[in-house]
Amino acid sequence: MKLTQYKLHLKTKKLFKKLSSHIRIHLNIIMKKIVLFITAFLLALPVKVKADEGMWFLMFIERLNQRDMEKMGLQLTAEEIYSINNHSLKDAIVQFDGGCTAEIVSDQGLVLTNHHCGYDKIADLSTPEDDILTNGFWAKDHASERPAKNLSVRFFVRMDDVTKRILGVVNDDMTELEREKAINQEIAKIQKENGEDGKYTVSVKSFFQGNEYYYFVYQDFNDVRLVGTPPNSIGKFGGDTDNWEWPRHTGDFSIFRVYTDKEGNPAEYSSENVPMKPKHHLPVSIAGISEGDFSMILGYPGRTNRWMPAQGVEQNIKFAYPAWVEGSRLGMDVLKKHMNESDEVRLAYASKYAGVANYWKNRQGMIDALTEHQTVAAKTKAEKEFSQWANQKENKAKYGNVIEDINVYYAATNEKARHDNYLMTILRTSSIAAAPYRLAGGMQAYIAGDEEKRTEMLPDFKAYIEDMYTGFDESLEREMLAEQLKLYATKSEGYEIAPYIAQIKEEYKGDFHKFVNEAFDKSVFGNKEKMEAFLNNPDQEDISEDLLLKVSTALLDKYRETPEHIAKLEDKYQKAYRLFVDGVRKSNPEGKYYPDANSTLRLTYGTVKDLPRGNKVNDAKENWYTTLKGTVDKHIPGDDEFDVPQRLIDLYKTKDYGQYAAKEGYLPVNFLTNHDITGGNSGSPVLNGKGELIGLAFDGNIEAMAGDVIYDPELQRTINVDIRYVLFIIDKFADAKHIVEEMTVMK
Repeated sequence: MKLTQYKLHLKTKKLFKKLSSHIRIHLNIIMKKIVLFITAFLLALPVKVKADEGMWFLMFIERLNQRDMEKMGLQLTAEEIYSINNHSLKDAIVQFDGGCTAEIVSDQGLVLTNHHCGYDKIADLSTPEDDILTNGFWAKDHASERPAKNLSVRFFVRMDDVTKRILGVVNDDMTELEREKAINQEIAKIQKENGEDGKYTVSVKSFFQGNEYYYFVYQDFNDVRLVGTPPNSIGKFGGDTDNWEWPRHTGDFSIFRVYTDKEGNPAEYSSENVPMKPKHHLPVSIAGISEGDFSMILGYPGRTNRWMPAQGVEQNIKFAYPAWVEGSRLGMDVLKKHMNESDEVRLAYASKYAGVANYWKNRQGMIDALTEHQTVAAKTKAEKEFSQWANQKENKAKYGNVIEDINVYYAATNEKARHDNYLMTILRTSSIAAAPYRLAGGMQAYIAGDEEKRTEMLPDFKAYIEDMYTGFDESLEREMLAEQLKLYATKSEGYEIAPYIAQIKEEYKGDFHKFVNEAFDKSVFGNKEKMEAFLNNPDQEDISEDLLLKVSTALLDKYRETPEHIAKLEDKYQKAYRLFVDGVRKSNPEGKYYPDANSTLRLTYGTVKDLPRGNKVNDAKENWYTTLKGTVDKHIPGDDEFDVPQRLIDLYKTKDYGQYAAKEGYLPVNFLTNHDITGGNSGSPVLNGKGELIGLAFDGNIEAMAGDVIYDPELQRTINVDIRYVLFIIDKFADAKHIVEEMTVMK
């Protein structure tokens, strides 16, 4: 079917004119629902894709995407994007801190990423006396750059297809566990063969639900230092209110630098290390952009579920995500209460709050969008059509029971999904929920060890305890654990909760605050001082009956529990899901397919593109960009989310934009593209057809929140910070011209 929303609108326009106002209103509602259903149906399975949809492997760009990209405006060859033997764009793209993307923008290892990607590291480097998270920071020279604790960047070296090799060690008679064991053994061999005795990190990943396998070779650099960050009022402007919303006015960027030893090799932090000399760095374009311009993004998208079956979507909408949302909202309320009472607590928990809040809004948006798009109904219809193909004589033996096995599994695990999400929310929001379980084994060995053994173990214990309790607020942690245990014990009714938590509920008559206060008072894990006392005198400690340890063990054991009947269903499900994806591709061999995201380097491309305005007000003439005027218009003095720094207001009033203004005279802030991205793409470079940096991706839009499951060509957008705004903030606002001068700026 080729019917689009736009064509439907044109065909019904004349009809609307002939009808009464009352009938038009009702017909419009009906047509909207029809369009949503048709759109969702067309998107229900990832079959043939449009140019702006897809997260593509770099090694296949020439074969699958080169012509499309050239027609749209690409001026680079596939070799200039991805090359093993010569420097290329991929050499300037890094995975940042394991969960974001960043790019090298100078020949001295300067790294540009989002402010929210560097948020926890900036918070770690902040104190109430030197609050660089709130006030910003700009290193005057290399010596004043600040080493970030436990921060690394990962460079992509090469990839290759090992599908035949991996699938050659399995057969159809194996159970899923036997299959997994054989595959993991082969993966270990591949990793050893390509790691060059530890020089590289090698990762073998499955794609298309285990129908294809590729290995990826990386090199990690662990000496990464903070160079600059705007104040929170710029880097996180709009806060939770504007998160996932358009129009946006956020300067979401931060700057770091990679250091190496004197020979250019990865090295742990040392004052003797030197700035990296990268193979390639991105030139930065301030020439400006227009709607319709070609653009592309390279980055590390975290996870999508475009192939997810209908009942998997149904499980998320009705069971998993509502529990996630409720638990997250509770956690945010507890965090915010204590953060508002102390600057020290605010800085210590700022990153955790931001992460919980981000996914709270994301999951609620997913529920709303997937429901509105009628995704379950659309996927169900598509699966019925697949079943017709699967039950043809030549396909039936292999694919005939696929959909049934998938649906049986989801029906059996719906309540478990709800339970698991309430339980996981405890682990996401409480710093004490998992730690005792992780420490217990080592502590038992420490208790049983002789003096020599304890002396050997002591440095690691002290380091772990220092890390665990730095910024630890006991009052907050008591309330968080009590509130989350209460929610878990009262809402997870359809699946048996952890027995020990049920016991607490009964013995304390639902008063989890009373239990938690008692547990903290008695537990060796209650605070840093008690842990240090344990290290000094472990002989008198018996931690087996420690109340916090018992809670931690009960939660982790329950989460990892898989009842035998579910394990059997899961075995059938994993096989059925793999065959489902295999069957879809075989039933339409002419389709151009892309695999789900899984934190491997991908390229997505499209254009600078606006979004229908709806009832949202934008300061710009066109709805694909925003300006500094809109930032200032949102100013609310003293507000945590919308307080604009006075210096930024002054620069706006004098129109002191330097070389960064658009030709029309305004200062651009954010802009939209129709790229296909997801979490993990934060900080990804937005590039023009020449491979020049024009912006940084930092968010998606609420209208297309279902994007991890379906791609909506009408509404899917990427929100980006304009590189001109980034440079303006560095140069004019912060007076850190030396950082801009280090970059290759194209006018």
